[in-house]
Amino acid sequence: MSRLIRNALMMLLLMTLITGVAYPLVATGLAQLVFPQQANGSLIVKDGKPIGSALIGQSFTDSKYFWGRPSATTPQANNGVNSGGSNLGPTNPGLTDAVKQRIAALRAADPGNTEPVPVDLVTASASGLDPEISLAAAHYQLERVAKARGLSTSQVQTLVNEYTSGRQLGVFGEPRVNVLQLNLALDAPQTHGS
Repeated sequence: MSRLIRNALMMLLLMTLITGVAYPLVATGLAQLVFPQQANGSLIVKDGKPIGSALIGQSFTDSKYFWGRPSATTPQANNGVNSGGSNLGPTNPGLTDAVKQRIAALRAADPGNTEPVPVDLVTASASGLDPEISLAAAHYQLERVAKARGLSTSQVQTLVNEYTSGRQLGVFGEPRVNVLQLNLALDAPQTHGS
């Protein structure tokens, strides 16, 4: 019996070392070697300080910025700790009310815009943390951002085009724009002709 217990404990120790120490160290080392940017959270750095991640949305409300998808994480917007399923069911009146409020806020921010509001500007993503918007959502906001910044729509459109990512592997998903990266580009001095 003591031999069985000793063998069981040895196996437990061995498997703990393999799966709890060796494997994580090898996986982390390979990730740092092959994909260092992604392994470190795809952080976006400005003036030597991390200001966000290309993988997690941020809340923008100023009219001079493009706005991302609504965050379903509460009580703090875009809080990764609260990530999870976010949209209410299609028959839930709460979803209808939330969408109506979001449409009203978008219309109030840009009263001259009579285009249909893209769905990704009024519904949260499955994670509630989506950092990207569709091209339709970017185009919907183009005039507002250009006007607020005193830029031509063609200048802003050029930046939108520059920060548009295509389909993954050429077939998966839709073209999209990373909101944080686009807004940082808008804040860059060369955007304003300086």
